[in-house]
Amino acid sequence: MIGTPMLQTYAQAARLAARALAAASPSAKNTALLAMAEKLEAQREALYAANQKDLEAAQAAGLPAAKLDRLRLNEKVLQDLRTGLRQVAEMPDPVGEIEGLQIRPNGLQVGRMRVPLGVIGFIYESRPNATVEASALSLKAGNAILLRGGKEAWHSNNALVRLLQEALHEAGLPQEAIQLVPTTDRSAILEMCHLSGLLDLIIPRGGKELIELVQREARMPVLAHAEGVNHLFVDESAHLENAVRIAVNGKAQRPSTCNSLEKVLVHSAIAPVFLPRLAQAMREAQVELRGDERTRAFIPAQPASEQDWHTEYLDLILAVKVVDTLEEALEHIARYGSRHTEVICTEHHGHALRFLREVDASLVLVNASPRFNDGFQLGLGAEIGISTSKLHAYGPMGVKELTTTKFVALGQGQVRE
Repeated sequence: MIGTPMLQTYAQAARLAARALAAASPSAKNTALLAMAEKLEAQREALYAANQKDLEAAQAAGLPAAKLDRLRLNEKVLQDLRTGLRQVAEMPDPVGEIEGLQIRPNGLQVGRMRVPLGVIGFIYESRPNATVEASALSLKAGNAILLRGGKEAWHSNNALVRLLQEALHEAGLPQEAIQLVPTTDRSAILEMCHLSGLLDLIIPRGGKELIELVQREARMPVLAHAEGVNHLFVDESAHLENAVRIAVNGKAQRPSTCNSLEKVLVHSAIAPVFLPRLAQAMREAQVELRGDERTRAFIPAQPASEQDWHTEYLDLILAVKVVDTLEEALEHIARYGSRHTEVICTEHHGHALRFLREVDASLVLVNASPRFNDGFQLGLGAEIGISTSKLHAYGPMGVKELTTTKFVALGQGQVRE
């Protein structure tokens, strides 16, 4: 077990590193990011070996397939990470930008300068790729980060952090800007939550229990996302082939992620034609269907309970409901949605615009898969998480979302009368 004084030492070192990063040049930060991408390629065999230890231990512990999928590092994952690092390096550096500069009647120039948040505590489970993404974004935004990964990814995270620290050192930046808490003991989570004055923000990324614990215990601001109870509404004007493709991709491509599809709402006018096509495609993808009574009149499905409409499955399970109007679909989403990701399939321009305006979610899509609610896919290079709260950030959090603004004023001797 790690003691509080030791954890404070890590956080204090991160705070000193954050001061150095806040003053670091964009070129130094970009040099480190590009070096990280190169090291992911050069050290991939060592990373695979470390990850294999984690996978074997996780399999022996009986972890479900969804968690094993999140844990696995393969060439596709590493390639996406390398691409993401290079994209982050190419992005404009937000630190020091002055926005909204205006001249007051007395000649004083007033604006907002974008500045780092400081030290970020990042608590996450079973996702070694998140180690790289979170560290890269924090670095670009001029923040230090203290990582507390899950025990399932212990060997992978250690290997990755060593690699990231090597890149920092080679770029002339403090290695303490990226640190891994040297324990997976659960008590470390509570201790991080209580480090007010040392950590400026905590971001939990994991299951509902973890997020609720951090929100309850944290003595500093928390950015978190709720469950991904994500819907697809298939409007009566929808292109049915596209709707089936989007539904299958949203549900079956990677069901363990928070941006996967969990519910489909189908307009009653097309239900007799669309539902058999959907059922056939989902059977081929080995997806279990649960449906309301009207759905089960058209296709075989298990009866859907009230709890099904609230549940984030993170598995090959999909709940389906027939609705009569767009209004009914909007009401259902407002009642059961988690403000994460919502989709409409429609060829009706007015319905699409209304859905975009009225649905409250961090990403609302028209005729596209919910799987696009991802920082990399949306052009952020990577993400540190998806915020479903509206204060400070809403949706995938990239570089800009890891900064804030302070007022600055430029004068020529003005005094207040």
